[in-house]
Amino acid sequence: MKKMSNIDHIELYTDGAASGNPGPGGFGVVLKYKGKRKEISDGFKKTTNNRMELLAVIVGLESVKNKDLIVKIHSDSKYVVDAINQKWLEGWQRTGFKKKANVDLWLRFLETYNPHKHKFYWVKGHAENVENNRCDELAIAASKMSGLQPDEGYIEKE
Repeated sequence: MKKMSNIDHIELYTDGAASGNPGPGGFGVVLKYKGKRKEISDGFKKTTNNRMELLAVIVGLESVKNKDLIVKIHSDSKYVVDAINQKWLEGWQRTGFKKKANVDLWLRFLETYNPHKHKFYWVKGHAENVENNRCDELAIAASKMSGLQPDEGYIEKE
């Protein structure tokens, strides 16, 4: 296996939004690699902000075709970034995600996550990070689209 240079990586920026939380929501993704750029977004009828933050990361990672590349993930979600960097996710796995939200998405995340290739960086939301701001725009626009699909994994708490 060849050694990865510092330049041989993908920058992945993500954001999620939900109006009303729960309410209509969406996610935005920006992928950057060797001067190329790809934007992805989608929206849902009723969901939560945390679900959209996590789904943005999942969709971004799932869209990376070359699994040998390092992916630097930039998110303003403490929920997502701390779950990885603070090792919360490992504890949740050990307890079978007992009393944890968004289990369906965390299990989907684990199918694509590679701790040796994926590095998480927290960025301040609504600040000077141009790409995070773009993801926010994409997420909000997606949440306002007509004909939004249901978030099949969202379970409303009684």
